[in-house]
Amino acid sequence: LGLLYQEYRDKSTRQEIETRRLQDSQADPEESSPSEETPSEAEPTSTNESKAPPQISLLRNSNSRFNLWQDLPEIRSSGVLSILQPDEIKLQEAMFELVTSEASYYKSLNLLVSHFMENERLKKILHQSEAHILFSNVLDVMAVSERFLLDLEQRVEENIVISDVCDIVYQHTVNHFSVYITYVSNQTYQERAYKQLLQDKPAFREVISQLELDPKCKGLSFSSFLILPFQRITRLKLLVQNILKKVEEKSDRETTALDAHKELETVVKACNEGVRKMSRTEQMISIQKKLEFKIKSVPIISHSRWLLKQGELQQMNGPKTSRTLRTKKLFREIYLFLFNDLLVICRQMPGDKYQVFDSAPRGLLRVEELEDQGQSLANVFILRLLENADDREASYMLKASSQSEMKRWMISLAPNRRTKFVSFTSRLVDCPQIQCVHPYVAQQPDELSLELADVLNILDKTDDGWIFGERLHDQERGWFPSSMGEEILNPKIRAQNLKECFRVHKSDDSQRRKLGSRNRQ
Repeated sequence: LGLLYQEYRDKSTRQEIETRRLQDSQADPEESSPSEETPSEAEPTSTNESKAPPQISLLRNSNSRFNLWQDLPEIRSSGVLSILQPDEIKLQEAMFELVTSEASYYKSLNLLVSHFMENERLKKILHQSEAHILFSNVLDVMAVSERFLLDLEQRVEENIVISDVCDIVYQHTVNHFSVYITYVSNQTYQERAYKQLLQDKPAFREVISQLELDPKCKGLSFSSFLILPFQRITRLKLLVQNILKKVEEKSDRETTALDAHKELETVVKACNEGVRKMSRTEQMISIQKKLEFKIKSVPIISHSRWLLKQGELQQMNGPKTSRTLRTKKLFREIYLFLFNDLLVICRQMPGDKYQVFDSAPRGLLRVEELEDQGQSLANVFILRLLENADDREASYMLKASSQSEMKRWMISLAPNRRTKFVSFTSRLVDCPQIQCVHPYVAQQPDELSLELADVLNILDKTDDGWIFGERLHDQERGWFPSSMGEEILNPKIRAQNLKECFRVHKSDDSQRRKLGSRNRQ
């Protein structure tokens, strides 16, 4: 708890990576890991000895740096470790981590407010509207975190063995966590305002730099404090998932964990949608201004439309038998804008303009890879429009700059096309998996941002170092560099990861089955 949340989170995820590495190298994944050390078996103590368990005052001790529940002096001296089963000890650790990480998070939020937001010099530099965009409703977020932490602390102090925390998570998510949606939805404007202030106001830049150098910040940047609420609400969902994997099946604790997870997932999705909506609207307006239609005009801006991928490809001219011609004459540049429901095919014009000469609904696109066609036709695929702008079928032979770019276009254009490996939803017993060991920020719409310790199924990979993956905890898909992760080689660990994932999402599955049943009726 002496750690700021950024440090705590980094330490926790690094430990998770090391634990998984150790498990991956072992034949039996159930073997103990350093982070989940189980005590040696001993004779159970009598019930009289554990009638009045000592209360844990950990959360009131700001200097405490304990990481594990079982390392607390109160726990060690109580004799409870010799009574509890190893699985219950692991569950206690998972619940305890949720509590201590919230305490660390609250500490970082408090520093954001007291050290940055309430700094007198900063107040004089910032206009009221600038301060509002920069800090948004962080005071509401901090008040919610404080209330949440107090309830968690009270539960921990009720008994030396924690009964449950997911019921508290559920209540607070339903009643209070909407403040996170407000804060995170403002993120696009927040980032833009921060960059603009750094650029336009030297005094702001100077004060922020000085505040960051304060030992309180432990070398962490101001922006790392601003992003805390989004990181926390996402991490909280993963912590509940971790508890859910450890509770006994068909128990009351499983039910509360499933309920808490479902509500957190709703909040996280709303946060993601809030961020995307802000940036997507501006992006669609920008694209609309660049397009000039040679064919019948198609309205681009729509609340339900967003960009999936854009870029240049080479279009083959003439019939397929023209492959004897020189490459320069064989291909000419075209530019594609692919939206979630529409493909627009253009030629780039001077002045950052694009002339549209064909289009088709995304659902009426088909792709086919050409194989072993020689160097000039390497990375070439066929794109078929079953119904184009002229209400007829059209085919384009397209060449990408690399194998990864070709595969990325093919998967984006025809998302239901079978990948090299199967997806999470196929419920296969085994599938290649990878663990993220370096965080990655998506650079393109078809890429996937990765957090440390994310586990993904590998759906496809290329020879030039890219992987198309599906993250297990939320089924989000996208491309990322293979250098960001380490493949999980132990089939038992892969099977265990899938089993845990199916369990976490089983409430979603039952809802899908009910919906499917209603639709059939």
